Amino acid sequence: MSNYNVNNSTVNALLGWIEEDIVAIPEIQRPFVWKASKVRDLLDSLYKDYPIGYIITWQNPDARLKDGTISQGKRILIDGQQRVTALMAAISGKEVLNKKYQKKRIKIAFHPFEKKFEVQNPAILKDKKWIPDIAEVFSTDFSQFNFINTYCQENPEMNPDQLNAILQQLSNIKHSTLGIIELNHTLDIETVTEIFIRINSAGVSLSQADFAMSKISVNDVYNGPIIRKTVDYFSHLIKSPAVFDDIKNNDNEFANSDPFKKIQWVKDYNTNIYEPSYSDVLRVAFTFKFLRGRLSNLVSLLSGRDFETREYKEDIIESSFRELNDGVIKFVDETNFKRFIMILKSAGIIDAKLIRSQNSLNFAYSLFLLLRERGFNSSDINRSVRKWLVISILTERYSSSPESMFDFDIKRFANADNPNDYITSIENGELSDAYWENTFMDNLETSVASSPYFNLYLMSQIYDNDYAFLSKSIRVQQLIEERGDVHHVFPKKYLQNNGYNNRRHYNQIANYVYTEQGVNLAIRDQAPNQYMDVVKRQIADNKFEIGELNDEQQLKENMKMNCVPESIFSMTASNYDGFLEERRRMMMIKIRRFYKCL
Repeated sequence: MSNYNVNNSTVNALLGWIEEDIVAIPEIQRPFVWKASKVRDLLDSLYKDYPIGYIITWQNPDARLKDGTISQGKRILIDGQQRVTALMAAISGKEVLNKKYQKKRIKIAFHPFEKKFEVQNPAILKDKKWIPDIAEVFSTDFSQFNFINTYCQENPEMNPDQLNAILQQLSNIKHSTLGIIELNHTLDIETVTEIFIRINSAGVSLSQADFAMSKISVNDVYNGPIIRKTVDYFSHLIKSPAVFDDIKNNDNEFANSDPFKKIQWVKDYNTNIYEPSYSDVLRVAFTFKFLRGRLSNLVSLLSGRDFETREYKEDIIESSFRELNDGVIKFVDETNFKRFIMILKSAGIIDAKLIRSQNSLNFAYSLFLLLRERGFNSSDINRSVRKWLVISILTERYSSSPESMFDFDIKRFANADNPNDYITSIENGELSDAYWENTFMDNLETSVASSPYFNLYLMSQIYDNDYAFLSKSIRVQQLIEERGDVHHVFPKKYLQNNGYNNRRHYNQIANYVYTEQGVNLAIRDQAPNQYMDVVKRQIADNKFEIGELNDEQQLKENMKMNCVPESIFSMTASNYDGFLEERRRMMMIKIRRFYKCL
């Protein structure tokens, strides 16, 4: 049996199927990503009878209902959403949502003399030769006879018979042939997911999360559209709270629902530490509720697949949607989300740039929600989530094959009587003395300022409430919050003047410190022994040139906070490599102590 059938239909028939809800467009209520000029080009291709590609649909797998009958689900449009939405906007006059969740018409104009299409603009509206909106021609109450009379009166150089032929060709767009590939309903979910991802890989990058969102959208029986909107709107609000009013005004049905009340707190909340996308929301909700890590399994469960018998059952669909809905609601819950953000801050993560691994954040939130659902006390949850998050950064646990690791870890945490038992087992196996002395020390030998290991060092400084280098009033946290820059202990210009011309060498993270701009400007390109001698001298005479430290004990504490060895007082360029080794060890010790304190 073939995996698909190829049939021909027309634009008009397809739009009719959409109106009658025979074919579902999951993306119809999500922001339309095409530019208006691309809609114009699509219409031009149809007018010239050029092919516009195939539309691909797939019907839900057969699921046996409780009465023994087989359900026939509506077809999902898995490829062609943007083209069909464009046709609905231009021909049917439907509004689409833009990126700000505002409903807008895309009006395409047509010039009968030149037989060309253009996006409507003020100049076109002033020119009588243009049909300013082709949706008028496709309207059911359009009178071609009256239109020709009016148009030819305003444009006497146009022949009525010629215009009639041109309008006929224009209106024939709705009779243009479309190829429709219907995927066999017996295909397993994994195969359809792979097809979905492959056919879209040339355009906007799509993923299993996109297919899962499509699957959720088309199930009206178990409130799929409401679940999808909750996920989608939350992920947009957390990044752009300003779209709240547009969502509220343009989606009255959802605005009156309980899920909308659950997410409206986001409009008054501002954080840049964790801004989950809809893919992140789905992944976290799925991981902690289903104790699985592979999103392809979510699509299977939402289709009713029994993994043991390989059958599709309605009761599995029902329970899967119920569990997913509960997971999403708990994800967007104000108390849960804000408590998780506080845990991140308590681990020294005060800015998004301090943690580049979205997978680590997603699993940490999954763990938080799982432990909260299992009834662990707040202090145990906070400690476990903090510690596991730092472990995942230290070991780059979710950098490769993240879904497999999610699946492995969430099952272990779910089966442990105490989350600390699993954490301890990973510590013993992966964070031994050998790891810290060898692997971690090697990881510090890098010039990448966004390195997770340098970020861990900064997190440890924030956790310890450290002052910036050679400062007694400005803390590292304040400089990071104000987008301050890192500077070099051995000034870059000084190293270059002394033969260190390799950028990867003089930009080593072990040469970086956060310090005030004024301190950095005062140091200029001096050797460390020179500017540190100035700092020592000003402690004695209170004549401040570099920073504001005026006490020897303060200076020692400040150097310890910033992992700057005391040997710096006598160092010149010849000592640079030795300095890097000494400082890496001090940074490692500080980070290790920070980890143990969590």
